[in-house]
Amino acid sequence: MRVLVAPASFKECLSAAEAARALAEGVRRAGAEAVLLPLADGGRGTADCVVLALGGRTVAVRVTGPLGESVAAALGLVDAGRTAVLEMASASGLALVPRERRDALHATTRGTGELLRAALDAGAQKIFLGIGDSATSDGGAGAAQALGFRLLDAGGRPIGPGAAGLETLARIDPGGKDPRLAQTEVVVACDVDNPLLGPRGAARIFSPQKGAGPAEVERIEAALARLAEIVRRDLGVDVLGLAGGGAAGGLGAGAVAFLGARLMPGAEWVMDVLAIDARLHEVDLVLTAEGRFDAQSLGGKAPMALARRARAAGVPCAVIPGSLGPGYEPALAQGVTAIFPLVRENVTLREAMAEAPALLAARAEEAVRRCAAGAGPDRGDARSR
Repeated sequence: MRVLVAPASFKECLSAAEAARALAEGVRRAGAEAVLLPLADGGRGTADCVVLALGGRTVAVRVTGPLGESVAAALGLVDAGRTAVLEMASASGLALVPRERRDALHATTRGTGELLRAALDAGAQKIFLGIGDSATSDGGAGAAQALGFRLLDAGGRPIGPGAAGLETLARIDPGGKDPRLAQTEVVVACDVDNPLLGPRGAARIFSPQKGAGPAEVERIEAALARLAEIVRRDLGVDVLGLAGGGAAGGLGAGAVAFLGARLMPGAEWVMDVLAIDARLHEVDLVLTAEGRFDAQSLGGKAPMALARRARAAGVPCAVIPGSLGPGYEPALAQGVTAIFPLVRENVTLREAMAEAPALLAARAEEAVRRCAAGAGPDRGDARSR
């Protein structure tokens, strides 16, 4: 039996490559052959995944981190430098901020704008930007400032960082915009399809995991609504209703407004680059994985996108998530044939994170044996949900 091992990363725990190696160990213990293919969907690991597939190179660039500190971000260059592959996670990502310092109101995307500017300096004519795993909720305002846009308050002064700065936004002056952007194609890979505002928007769905309490969530919602209104008035771009506009704290919408970017599902783009459809015809089973499998997984995340392609190819697909959350059930009718969560009756979330490689190997071995025997879905214990 040949098994395609294609996990996404486990946030704050394992990279996609690390998860793939752990899963492959279990596949081999079950007597099967493992074909490793780590996945990304615009978030952490996207640049490495694509650069490796296309034979490019990655260089480190010093940029402003989410809370104003200097960080080393990854700039991927392929096609002899004509195409740049970036991930905002390396410049403005959640992994760069310790849990106790998360600040959804003040975290900035300025470093992502600086990384984009570095790509322009390197001569890139096309930029692919992955925008998953962000620490920010500023609608791309910081990135726009780094690229020459002036975001001003009522007194004509530059606004401060983050969503808090947007609360004083009165005018956008695009006169200083980097002129190279007009000659550069920017494609943005979104790991979710959420809109900018509303019940499924950037503030209400994603800002709590970035440190926002209930009152801050509503402040961020109002700040992003203010940004959208002024963007429409001053730039002539309507970002409301964009699928993916709420990705990365509204950076999806900001990329369209400030960069003229085209949004697309990141997982689909990466899988096309990796020629995943051809690989599916060469295997008997697919194993994929991510940190949490829930309703959000169905909205553009890599494991679910892979499961749908596996179904079209007639190949069974098992998911091994760290834990299960509400709303995962429709996946069982959309390509997922079995689910083997790490968090179960006798394994807590803390234990799963601490022992993730060993548990992934054990669950992969179990998944291969059960799927080979034709067993039905294993959805884990109720406490894993």
